[in-house]
Amino acid sequence: MTTNETPILPLFNDPWLEPYRAIIANRANAVATTREILTKAPGSLAEFACAHEFYGLHRDADHNWVFREWAPAAQELWLTGDFSDWQLKDPFKAKRLPGREVWELHLPADALRHGQYYRIEMVWEGGRGERLPAYTRRVVQDIHTGIFSAQVWEPEPYLWQNPFTVPKRPLLIYEAHIGMAQEDYGVGTYNQFRINILPRIARAGYNTIQLMAIMEHPYYASFGYQVSNFFAASSRFGTPEELKELIDEAHGLGIAVIMDLVHSHAVKNEREGLSYFDGSTFQYFHNGLRGWHDAWDSRCFDYGKTDVLHFLLSNCRYWLDEFRFDGFRFDGITSMLYMHHGLGVNFTDYSQYYDSSVDTEAWTYCTLANNLIRELRPDAITIAEDVSGMPGLAAPLDQGGAGFGYRMAMGVPDCWFKLARDMRDEDWSVGFLWHELTNHRPEELTVNYVESHDQALVGGKTLLFQLMDAAIYNDMTIANISIEAMRGVALHKLARLATLATSGGGYLNFIGNEFGHPEWIDFPREGNHFSYQYARRQWSLRDNPDLLFAKLADFDQALLKLFTETDALANSEARLLFISENDKILVIDRDPLLVLLNLHSSQSVSDYPIKVPPGTLHGVLNTDESRFGGQNRITATQAYPHHTNTSNNERHTTINIYLPCRTGLILQRT
Repeated sequence: MTTNETPILPLFNDPWLEPYRAIIANRANAVATTREILTKAPGSLAEFACAHEFYGLHRDADHNWVFREWAPAAQELWLTGDFSDWQLKDPFKAKRLPGREVWELHLPADALRHGQYYRIEMVWEGGRGERLPAYTRRVVQDIHTGIFSAQVWEPEPYLWQNPFTVPKRPLLIYEAHIGMAQEDYGVGTYNQFRINILPRIARAGYNTIQLMAIMEHPYYASFGYQVSNFFAASSRFGTPEELKELIDEAHGLGIAVIMDLVHSHAVKNEREGLSYFDGSTFQYFHNGLRGWHDAWDSRCFDYGKTDVLHFLLSNCRYWLDEFRFDGFRFDGITSMLYMHHGLGVNFTDYSQYYDSSVDTEAWTYCTLANNLIRELRPDAITIAEDVSGMPGLAAPLDQGGAGFGYRMAMGVPDCWFKLARDMRDEDWSVGFLWHELTNHRPEELTVNYVESHDQALVGGKTLLFQLMDAAIYNDMTIANISIEAMRGVALHKLARLATLATSGGGYLNFIGNEFGHPEWIDFPREGNHFSYQYARRQWSLRDNPDLLFAKLADFDQALLKLFTETDALANSEARLLFISENDKILVIDRDPLLVLLNLHSSQSVSDYPIKVPPGTLHGVLNTDESRFGGQNRITATQAYPHHTNTSNNERHTTINIYLPCRTGLILQRT
């Protein structure tokens, strides 16, 4: 598309967008213009997004070393390391390329060895500083001094074993953090995850893993969201080759692997990160207040600069090419898209999506990133984490959208926790719940979830903990279950069933929450005396058959298996068949499955008539089965004969059901 063309925009089937047609068109034209500028010389976005092959430390065609760095404000630049006794020595002094903002250093083949440590030191007007190279691919921390250094890294190339293309299927995402995936106190590794956790995920029925905290971050307790080194896989979990082996083995199991990509901001650290990298405040980031995110205490990228786009787009390509990740969950999209970062704003009016608070350059970057990813990997997964509901974010590129494949349904966990935290379940509104579970734009695929890591961070709770409180510690033994535990377990299953059954393209679970992991998440820090108590997963709870945690996990596994085998998520949209606020009954058609929920706290219904589409129905799964910690009040596989009735000159099919309180029942149509 050239800049003088008007894009064809169906306005996403939403007449409320009509007043903003010109703005939507202008955004599409801004994307086209920027793309034209970036690709004019190389010819394509894929060829443009290769900065990581030019900058950083590499072998050249003659197997000698070459190092390059973009540092416009620098006046001198050295490579220092254990090879130079950490001194500034002439052989390691870089030269500025004529007429460019790039520094370059050539060294003989034997000047550096695998495993050696290095940093760069720069002089700029009025000062000097030590930095880690912006494009370094390996960063390690000295356990004694705490200082981070880049590391020369050239092992034998990893030999991939399992070619993989993401199948067209609904996403069943297992969100996980490598370091906290093990039960032992300490930091888990890529190898431990591959050996111990990956088989669990495969058995549980998830087809996609979303890995958090992969890009290097100096502060472990930041959960990986304060990134310093964007091209380095975190060394606290192991080597790059061990991460590749993990991904390769997941592919062998048919599981896609995506990563949290944090391009919404960067850590403010100067020595380890990009802040004041070459002595200036505005190299990678906006100048002045716009360059700082006060709430996150971090730096905000300037998406209008070509060199920043070069860095970020190349970062997308690097993780796809080098590690064979299958896509990304883009973190903090709301913060990127708005000058106010979405803080303190309730998005209640369409005008808020098209006023001066929107950062068009950030929209352009998001769209270009999706363009690039599709160009490189048409099968790749991209998910936007956006709380604002910006229209078109997950609409197709050729319709003026930003092109994300999915968006997170962030209102769904808010809904569940509002219900669990703020009101008795006797007072829950079934209509409110149905609205929140299905509230997404028809042109966009969404990922539904009951809870992610966000809900259980320090100060929060997992949903089961919210529902049960102290009973989660003492009352989860099958032989000694309390009323509080029975309630919590029943509602936990209902929440997961309702959320999966209404998903509009994907479903997500955070590691351990499938079995109702207790407590919160808290990484070792000064405030908790550097304890790992809450930075781990207690798999022994899931593995103990005498505990209800095991029953919850078994239910989750059976639920995913049923929806996968019947293709219910792929074949149909969730359709409301019946709803009753008084009886708290909700019936959802997810062909070929029929999902019936009784959310009432005490009232069971018997011989209850439900209008259904024609067909023979029989029970296949229900939350009250004893194998799932229930009371076994329903015959699990019974048939449900239908009756044809006529009323108001209209014929309809009806079944009569028995549905106990706090129970979900799934019928299959044959």
